[in-house]
Amino acid sequence: MKQTMTKTRFMSKLTLATMAATAALGTHQAYASGDTIHLKEVDWAFDGVFGTFDRQSIQRGFQVYKEVCSSCHGLDHVAYRNLTDVGFSEDEVKAIAAEKTVMDGPNDDGDMFERAALPSDKFVAPFSNEKAARAANNGAYPPDLSLIIKARFDGPNYVYSLLTGYQEPPAGHDVAEGMHYNPYFAGGQIAMGQPLMDDSVTYQDGTSATLDQEARDVVNFLQWAAEPEMEQRKRTGIKAILYLFAFTILFIIAKKRVWKDIKGE
Repeated sequence: MKQTMTKTRFMSKLTLATMAATAALGTHQAYASGDTIHLKEVDWAFDGVFGTFDRQSIQRGFQVYKEVCSSCHGLDHVAYRNLTDVGFSEDEVKAIAAEKTVMDGPNDDGDMFERAALPSDKFVAPFSNEKAARAANNGAYPPDLSLIIKARFDGPNYVYSLLTGYQEPPAGHDVAEGMHYNPYFAGGQIAMGQPLMDDSVTYQDGTSATLDQEARDVVNFLQWAAEPEMEQRKRTGIKAILYLFAFTILFIIAKKRVWKDIKGE
C-alpha cells in the first residue's frame, strides 16, 4: 500500500513536470508566430561556456535603449553605476544619470524634493505608475526590460525576432485597430508599434545603424542587464570543473597506489 502511494505521487510529479515542459515548448511555438515560424537564430557572443560580453555592442545597445526604448520601458533593476562594468567612465555615468531627476527626501522641513539622479540611483522609470503608463499607451502596459531576456523562452532570439519581425499582415488576417502585425508575438498582434528601423539612431562610434545592427546591439545590452554576473559565473564554473578534474586524477592515482600496496601483501 505504501509503495503504491509513493509510486502514485511519483507519477503525479512526473506528469506535472511533463505538463510544465510541454507548456514551455508551447509558449515558445506560440511566440514563434502561430506554430509556423521559428525564432530567428543569431550567433551571440555571450552564448556557450566560454561566451563573453561584446562591450562595444552593449554600449551601442544602451544608446538604442536610451534614445528609443526608454520613452516607454524601464530598467528597474539596473543602477546607472553598473554602466562602468561595460566600459563607460565614471564621468560619463555621472553625466548620463544627471539627465534625469528623481524624487528624494524628506528634507529638514519634511518635504519631498526633486534632484538630479546619481550613479547610485536605479534607472529612472518613464512613468510614475502603471496607470500613467497605460494612459500613455492606449491601455497597454510596457513591460520593464531589466529581466526580459530571462522572462522569455530563448530570450535573446525572441527579442531579436520580435524587433525585426514587424511586417504587413498576410491576406485574410485581420488586425485589430491600434494593433500591429508581428508573427513572433503571441497571437500575431502587438500593441507596440515597430520601435526600430534603419537609422533609428546615429551611432557615436560610426557603426552603420541598420535594423539588424540596432536589434543585435539592444539584445546584447538587455542580456547584460538581465545577467551582469554572467562572465564571472562562467569563469567560476570553468575553474570549478578544472579543479574537480585535477582532483579526480589525483584521487585515481592515490587509489591505484593504495590498492597496489594492499595487493602486494
